[in-house]
Amino acid sequence: MTRLLSFFLLAAGLALTAACSRPEPTVAQADIDALAREIRALGPDVSAEEASRAAQIAYTYSLQLKKEYNVTDPPIIHNAKVINGFRERGLCNHWAEDLKKRLDRERFRTLVVHRAIAPPAGFHVIHHTAVISRRGDDIYHGVVVDPWRYGGLLYWAPTTQDDTYSWRPRSEVLQEMLEAKLARQAAVSD
Repeated sequence: MTRLLSFFLLAAGLALTAACSRPEPTVAQADIDALAREIRALGPDVSAEEASRAAQIAYTYSLQLKKEYNVTDPPIIHNAKVINGFRERGLCNHWAEDLKKRLDRERFRTLVVHRAIAPPAGFHVIHHTAVISRRGDDIYHGVVVDPWRYGGLLYWAPTTQDDTYSWRPRSEVLQEMLEAKLARQAAVSD
């Protein structure tokens, strides 16, 4: 009887462990190809080779960052770990910064990588991402590549078709934030 009980407890423990563990995300070549097609469609002068390379890097580097940041939880929980000192990196601005740096190392001739910010709105806190566009275009004519949203599994969409966030150029949002901060400081000192 003790052996039978031990067996059932072991089986239950294994089942619980299996249910709680998540498999490492993988990327299908079809997903990479779909992103490459979307980037290529940004304009007739976009290099097919550069679009493919950008898509490959965006997907694979996002998974690499997931490992480097030791992401084991959904993004909001991981953010709390970073804020409380349990993890070093992994906030959305880290993902955006690191992905942009990696893509910029490619020195694309026909593409450019931007930073974008979605200001706080409703239940959403401020969010940062990278956007790939055709050289000469702005973020509104690009593709959002957001590795933070799903904790390392890349989300992408044309910037204006992202139903979750309203993206704006990073420099514009930062300027507004600085002006608001200076106005608050001036109001306090008066």
